[in-house]
Amino acid sequence: QVQLVESGGGLVQTGGSLRLSCAASGFIFSLNAMGWYRRVPGKQREWVAAISTGGSTMYADSVKGRFTISRDNAKNSVYLQMNSLKPEDTAVYYCVTDQELAVVARGARYWGRGTQVTVSS
Repeated sequence: QVQLVESGGGLVQTGGSLRLSCAASGFIFSLNAMGWYRRVPGKQREWVAAISTGGSTMYADSVKGRFTISRDNAKNSVYLQMNSLKPEDTAVYYCVTDQELAVVARGARYWGRGTQVTVSS
């Protein structure tokens, strides 16, 4: 079955950086689009970034210019490099996958369990 395991979360100061990783298994990684969402308790989930099978990327306006999504098909992994972090970036970050980029950006079928990112002010 599809498994997505996130890692790399933690506590960082405002202006700092973190790199999230997601190890994928149970499907043909190179054939699926990948993405990241985040959720703050009590708020709706927010789509963050997505990457197509061919490497095209999309970002939410709130993270554009600060976050970079990438993938390594040889390692069945997707990454989220987060720079210039702000307290409002604090959330649980989830790795997601589906077959199409547009579907990933609207709400993918498969989700990991998440990793906590906390940005202190």
